[in-house]
Amino acid sequence: MKILGLVCARGGSKGIPGKNIKEFAGKPLIVHSIEASLKCPLVNRTVVSTDDEKIAEVSIAHGAE
Repeated sequence: MKILGLVCARGGSKGIPGKNIKEFAGKPLIVHSIEASLKCPLVNRTVVSTDDEKIAEVSIAHGAE
């Protein structure tokens, strides 16, 4: 069975601009979701869907597609 881990991260937050790449507990917020997906033994691929180039760069650097 193939299971896709999908993390959706919009770049245009009104409340906290750039929140997905802001540091939280020592790493960018989005990395917490990526790492949880990568650690799950049932997930075969972890993909981040985003409209923001910086979020995409951080996601790829941390193992997501």
